[in-house]
Amino acid sequence: MEREIRTTEDGSKTLYINDLNENYHSHHGALQEALHVFIENGLKLIYCYEINILELGFGTGLNVLVTINDFLKNDKNHVINYFTIEKYPVNANEVKELDYGSFFDNPEIKKIYDVLHNCEWNQKVEILPNFFFTKFQCDFFDLENLSMPKINLVYYDCFGARVQPDLWEERIFGMVSNKMEIGGLLTTYSSKGSVRRILKELNFEVVKMAGPPGKREMINATKIGPEN
Repeated sequence: MEREIRTTEDGSKTLYINDLNENYHSHHGALQEALHVFIENGLKLIYCYEINILELGFGTGLNVLVTINDFLKNDKNHVINYFTIEKYPVNANEVKELDYGSFFDNPEIKKIYDVLHNCEWNQKVEILPNFFFTKFQCDFFDLENLSMPKINLVYYDCFGARVQPDLWEERIFGMVSNKMEIGGLLTTYSSKGSVRRILKELNFEVVKMAGPPGKREMINATKIGPEN
């Protein structure tokens, strides 16, 4: 599918898919959306020494980059195992044009951004001491066949239900739930009523949170028991 680079309202860039009329990130601000949804309402709510994160999907790499930036500032004495899935990787020219490394004060982030995109698929890589990264090139529905430890935190960042409704239905959420430990947190920019109902049926406690700029609400969902 044809993609183009667009600048969002906070100055950071995103990819736009012409065929789907869909952005990879909020046009109100790609960087501020990632920080609000996945760091402030995700990573900062997890309190354990070793954190296992599952992201659907890797896309431009922005979510793992904000996670690494926060890790460098606050959590270097912790261990993070980061797993992410992507079926259609961005190309080298897109990575260069997005230039996400330039939006962080730490110059190390720019180097790390290139490493994330250039490292081998389906292999565990130690990006930094105590930060381990594995990216899988596959369909999201292959999740059940992937090997990983029980997940503490899920970044659910699929394309919206308007363009990919099957990624917001019970089948995929059931697969995600099976990968999570009891007490694990799923965070997503979505606040759809159908998603809240599915998660509740899968034994999640669902809370509506204030959304990022341009969006009134988002969802946090904590797994409180095995599926019914």
